[in-house]
Amino acid sequence: MNSVRRGVLAFLGGLILGKPSLGRASSRQPAFAVFRSSYTPRHVLCFLGGEDGLATLLQSARAAIGLFGDDFSIDEESLQNEADDRMERSFNVCWDRVDPDAYQKTDEDAVAGHGAVLYVLGPSMTAETTVTTSAKALMFVQYMLDHGAVAAKGESAGVAHGVRRWRELFEQARSAAASSDVLMLARACRLAFARRPIGDDIKGMDSVGFHLVGLPDALVTFDGKDDRQPSTNAEQLKVAALMDDLADEMTRKGVEAALVARHAALSDDTRYEEDEYKFNPFGVVNIQVRKL
Repeated sequence: MNSVRRGVLAFLGGLILGKPSLGRASSRQPAFAVFRSSYTPRHVLCFLGGEDGLATLLQSARAAIGLFGDDFSIDEESLQNEADDRMERSFNVCWDRVDPDAYQKTDEDAVAGHGAVLYVLGPSMTAETTVTTSAKALMFVQYMLDHGAVAAKGESAGVAHGVRRWRELFEQARSAAASSDVLMLARACRLAFARRPIGDDIKGMDSVGFHLVGLPDALVTFDGKDDRQPSTNAEQLKVAALMDDLADEMTRKGVEAALVARHAALSDDTRYEEDEYKFNPFGVVNIQVRKL
């Protein structure tokens, strides 16, 4: 048995042991939200390859599906063995800007010089399967980056990381799975596949992609914010930290308990159409703050 297969089996073994249905201590079980819509979330993963690199991407994706992702599939209609002129702009918009080292110049150069594109579709998820499926999606990303892909992006929230950051998040997930810490596993997956904050001071700043770990998104609005003084980068990082704290609390205590503690309200997601990948069927938590 080669080292790749051993690593795959060890990671998947950790996921199985960490499933909340197996009766782990309640403090280590993630809480999931209740569907407010018939839409079920799924992952859409975008991979870029080098020049004339489609064959390599296809071979790697098929190998990953055979190893651990039999419920994932290749989008055969979007295969492209040439550069996509939209990718450079798309990645520039989607780079995670919360982590200070989320991407590097080498990652930007890889996107600019790509020569192939492949999309992988994840399965439809229930609330209870979001974390384990997202962990497999993160493993899929890492496998592809180790086997020919030069860049990766999560389309279901529009978020991209550089190769180093993807690997760091995967290692966090692998460590959490190995210790059956499903709360930390949920957090690693959320940081990998959700984007925050987006928006502005007037309409508010929100997260996208919390549905991929079974949670509603967060919308932070400002009470009496002076629109002549736009939020600074430091203030936006505080908004991101507030969203992460809320998500951690919802995962640990449950959505209702977190809402009560924060005097927040839950509403339907009206930001996206119900058939869009970014639509959150668990809703959006509205939080109003006076100042950061």
